[in-house]
Amino acid sequence: MAKSFKNFHPFRKTRNSLTDYSKYAFTVSEFFRNVLFASTGDLLISYTFYRSKLLFFVLLPLCFIYPFFIRNSLIEKRRRDLLNQFKESLSILSSFLSAGYSTENAFRAAIPELKTMFSERAMIVAEFSAIVNGLNLNKPLEEMLSDFAFRSGLDDISNFADTFNIAKRNGGNLVHILTHTSGIIRDKVQIIEDIKTLNASKIYEQRMMNIIPFIIIIYMNITSPDFFVSLYTTFLGRVTMTICLFIYFLSIFLANRIMSIEV
Repeated sequence: MAKSFKNFHPFRKTRNSLTDYSKYAFTVSEFFRNVLFASTGDLLISYTFYRSKLLFFVLLPLCFIYPFFIRNSLIEKRRRDLLNQFKESLSILSSFLSAGYSTENAFRAAIPELKTMFSERAMIVAEFSAIVNGLNLNKPLEEMLSDFAFRSGLDDISNFADTFNIAKRNGGNLVHILTHTSGIIRDKVQIIEDIKTLNASKIYEQRMMNIIPFIIIIYMNITSPDFFVSLYTTFLGRVTMTICLFIYFLSIFLANRIMSIEV
């Protein structure tokens, strides 16, 4: 938890080209959107399990801590997006090198293609722009690729940077290296996408199951308000609802672990 707070930057105005992909800084809108989402969950839990306004306001400050808990998942999602963009950038670089471009000019020529394929604000566009700016300042390409690989925290990019640096120094076949590396990453991304496709229906079912308890309880409270009254007014009833809430969160945790498959 302390590590999460240490690496958490609540707001950002811009995302510069030298992003540290091990950290995640929220925009103001992202931060409050997540707080609103957590507040909605707080409202549902307070009403359906305890029917208590006091509990809602007691738990409300915790909603502002919610972004800390989803930071790691957002970091992983951003890294997956970066890997996918990097895969496409290798294909573009390979095509320019095959056409006779030098390595440095291939990076320069790839930027417009990447902007067209993704967007001007895409992560890989920012990284390639930083590399080109460094080349204009006579910085070694190998050094900038190694820095990018280090900041990305991705083994595939690190392996590519190491291989590229060795080939650049020893005169290796860069076109073959780019094509081979792109193929490996493409296969890995394809496997991930296939797993997501196979699990898509199960994930949807899980999300539906997550909201069904709330729907049932709210429906019963509206149609038969006296049916659950003992669960909200007696000590044993509140203990029972607390146990149910614990089981509910445990089931969500286990379901997420089961659905989480690393490649």
